[in-house]
Amino acid sequence: MAITCFAQEFATPITPSRMFKALILDSHNLIPKIAPQGIKSIDFVEGDGGVGSIKQTNFADGGHLKYLKHRIDALDAENLMCKYTLIEADVVFDKIESVAYEVKFEASGDGGCVCKMTSEYHTKAGVELKEEDIKQGKDKAMGLYKVVEEYLLANPSVYA
Repeated sequence: MAITCFAQEFATPITPSRMFKALILDSHNLIPKIAPQGIKSIDFVEGDGGVGSIKQTNFADGGHLKYLKHRIDALDAENLMCKYTLIEADVVFDKIESVAYEVKFEASGDGGCVCKMTSEYHTKAGVELKEEDIKQGKDKAMGLYKVVEEYLLANPSVYA
């Protein structure tokens, strides 16, 4: 098994604590509300949102995925960081065993923040993973971050 890492980041005018609350702590409530065309629901199938909890994301009908399950491995509200692992999906990954993610929100000098994301792909033996192989998932994640950013800009008192 090989490990392939990818990193990406984006800047936003939203404060780090608001982005963390929206995308990490309360994503199960917020995201289905503001992006119902892509995500039907997000439910905790084990736990209450803390470390060890398993969260299932159920996608809207018509997409190539029906659901994903993530396990929360670390959650640090003080440092605005979360680590989680993709542990199950309804499609068989022909190249990937699992994916470990780390998301961190850091203050920027302009009152907003920089969201730093790393993805660690654990691939099956003999498989080489290229960035093109995961581009669609990365693009969808970035699109979701932008939807949340737009919602928070339009609703400045939410998660304030």
